Amino acid sequence: MDFYKLINTRRSVRRYGSRQVEEEKLNRILEAARIAPSAANRQPWHFIIIKDAKQKQELGKAYGREWFYTAPVLICACGESAKAWSRSFDGKIHMDVDIAIAMDHLILAATEEGLGTCWICAFDPKIARKVLDLPVGIEPIALTPIGYADDEPVLKARKKLEEIVHYEKW
Repeated sequence: MDFYKLINTRRSVRRYGSRQVEEEKLNRILEAARIAPSAANRQPWHFIIIKDAKQKQELGKAYGREWFYTAPVLICACGESAKAWSRSFDGKIHMDVDIAIAMDHLILAATEEGLGTCWICAFDPKIARKVLDLPVGIEPIALTPIGYADDEPVLKARKKLEEIVHYEKW
């Protein structure tokens, strides 16, 4: 798929069919996340794959939408701040930025594979941490279901280019 077609095809999917995600596709998607760029190449990420129905339902309590945990696969992208790069000028830790880049690679790769995803940050990290039994120092950053879409989601409106691009100064 042409890259511009790919990014214009991606949608947030909120209805998944029961068809299972092929392991080869899942591995290619995870490989896309693995090779994502990160600040100083620190790669402060971990991806937890959840396929077990009971565990998906438990993780669903962190988000509370049934469509989320009924997808065939859930992925929790986690960050390890101790391994993340920090900007020396102000100490800003770039873990969230790095995880966002890896998640974008993951989601676009899923689209290329004909799969749907939905980037989720509005979840209770305490519940996710407990369900996933995360060790100290590993923080759940984002979730996404992965599966075959059960409908054709519509792209929500995006701002016009002139609303977001500024030349030279604000």
